[in-house]
Amino acid sequence: MRLRPLDSPELIHLVAKWLAEKANYQWLDFGDGRQSLTPEWLKIMTQRQSDILRAFTADGSDVPIGVVGLSNIDHHFKTARFWVVVGDKSFAARGYATPALSKMLTLAFQDLGLHTVNTWIVEGNPSVRIVKRLNCRFIGPQRQCHYIDGRPYDRLWFDLLASEHKEI
Repeated sequence: MRLRPLDSPELIHLVAKWLAEKANYQWLDFGDGRQSLTPEWLKIMTQRQSDILRAFTADGSDVPIGVVGLSNIDHHFKTARFWVVVGDKSFAARGYATPALSKMLTLAFQDLGLHTVNTWIVEGNPSVRIVKRLNCRFIGPQRQCHYIDGRPYDRLWFDLLASEHKEI
């Protein structure tokens, strides 16, 4: 598995296509009510210090199958939020998201010098298993703040300290 920067128009368009699919964007929130990102927004994100995005590949391949991100990076407070989307659904639930996130967390803690990261997962999303495998601690729910098809769901918040991270 490799993490690849979003450094070509083709890769940016592929990731934007994944993020435009309801099966993916319904679980996301990029702020201001934005759940999917256009190629133009992704390009902007790749140029900001507050976001790092990487496409990840399957083992032994250079073909991207998903995207992992650090957002809201704050170098002063040494924090960030992390997230992942398996874009190619033929690879979903096959164990690729966990090592991709693990590699991104290693980058966050070792390369960026962050102290803590966090994430939220909408209740009912099976990704809760991933953050538990990564040794994240459950902080608590943010109640009925995420809407899917007009129905409110809780966001379940997790965090991880640099000292607790072990790359998978």
